[in-house]
Amino acid sequence: MKRIIANCAYIETRVAVMENNHLVDLFIERSARQGSAGKIYKARVIDVLPGMQAAFVDIGQEKNGYLHVNDCLAAEQKKDGKAPSIREVVRQGQELLVQVTKEALGSKGAKMTAQLSFPGRFLVYMPTDPYIGVSAKIKNEHARDGLRELLSALCEGTEGVIARTVAEEASEEEIRADFIFLKKLWERTQVKAKAVKSPEIVHRDVELVTRIARDILTDEIEEFWIDDARQYRNLLEQLGDVIPTINQKLKLYQGATAIFDHFEVENELEKVLLKKVWLKSGGYLVIDQTEAFTAIDINTGKFVGRVNLAETVFQTNREAIDEIFRQLRVRDIGGIILVDFIDMRNEQHRSRILQEMKERAKQERTRIHVYGFTQLGLLEMTRKKVRQTVDEIVMKTCSACEGTGKTRSEMTIAAKLEREIKEYVSGMGVEALLIEVNPSLIAFFEDRNFKVKEMEQRTGAKLILKTNLQQSEQDYRILFTGSFSDAQKRAASIQAE
Repeated sequence: MKRIIANCAYIETRVAVMENNHLVDLFIERSARQGSAGKIYKARVIDVLPGMQAAFVDIGQEKNGYLHVNDCLAAEQKKDGKAPSIREVVRQGQELLVQVTKEALGSKGAKMTAQLSFPGRFLVYMPTDPYIGVSAKIKNEHARDGLRELLSALCEGTEGVIARTVAEEASEEEIRADFIFLKKLWERTQVKAKAVKSPEIVHRDVELVTRIARDILTDEIEEFWIDDARQYRNLLEQLGDVIPTINQKLKLYQGATAIFDHFEVENELEKVLLKKVWLKSGGYLVIDQTEAFTAIDINTGKFVGRVNLAETVFQTNREAIDEIFRQLRVRDIGGIILVDFIDMRNEQHRSRILQEMKERAKQERTRIHVYGFTQLGLLEMTRKKVRQTVDEIVMKTCSACEGTGKTRSEMTIAAKLEREIKEYVSGMGVEALLIEVNPSLIAFFEDRNFKVKEMEQRTGAKLILKTNLQQSEQDYRILFTGSFSDAQKRAASIQAE
């Protein structure tokens, strides 16, 4: 069975895709740093750099956005397939609409495009790029031709559109409705852009759980469980007409235990942060993420095989392929990836591994390019990087070891605390909690404008936070649960000690 599990909270929303109780995809979004990919800004050109054929644009963030000349023009606007000088396209001080294609990561600002796109359930609408496309995953030529004909009839002027994979099963009426809806989004974006001064956001995509439902709630998903009544109602209202099956698949979880514990997702999440990943045979992967690239090392481990060394190595490497792609997905690893398969002296074995990697890459939603083996025997590949990895979201550089290791970030600890508070309230009817925390967590709340009152409103519990320098930064201690008056008395007695 394949199901989607959504855990919604004030600080953090997590969505897991499970197949036979095995984590196959993971999405995390935090309220303090909602993903910027897909947002459209009315921006101002700050600097034009002919040597880089690029411009930097002010989008109101800490770092300016990066806009390359190739992302300013549609393909048909380029002369002989080549873009003109960036100076011919934009000028300093100019206002224009740009969209984030890659979030700001590390020291780099967000990557932008002036070729805007609006994703829907069946289509991706492009108001300024007259290109008609059909997903490569739609193999039926008759279906492809039919979609192209329909989409060509819908588009006018500079409009373009791409049919997504699920469009193959959609009716003509559903596709027309999606097109009209997306076109109206563009019209509303234009109206807002005229009314505001730069820099300003003029369009943002829907919330995480709605995006997940829109993009991956296909026929193979049997259930979609969510633990937030507001989000549950929103999904039914927003997508009920677009995805008729959502009425049968969407279910509101109201159990006493946390939803990720009930569906055994939490244990799977803990494994996502580990460097070592075990294979069923006894072999294992070691995953090292650096700023420059990600290295994945394959080892036979406990697997000794039944035939000979060459066959043992080959079977371990083959088994590792599925796990490699799963780990890239659940950790959301992008950029350059080097895979150190166990050394294969048999050239036929190497060729088969390379071919299987290339075939497997074609099945992924995120674009992956497998290049081949280097002279040192490392397999080179790249995966499109749009946002932070799970490791970058959840962890932070350890201050104690001066950057040689990582610990969970304050945001991660706060999100864990919120989930535990909600479990006490829903499962035990607790009115108030007395919690001992490290001062760094209080400082984190103040720095990020996270009011304790807001967490109280979201969880339905009164909170009394007691600071203690001896309390680990990596955890907290719940000292008392019960009525608010009793919690206050307990806090006062501790203070008097």
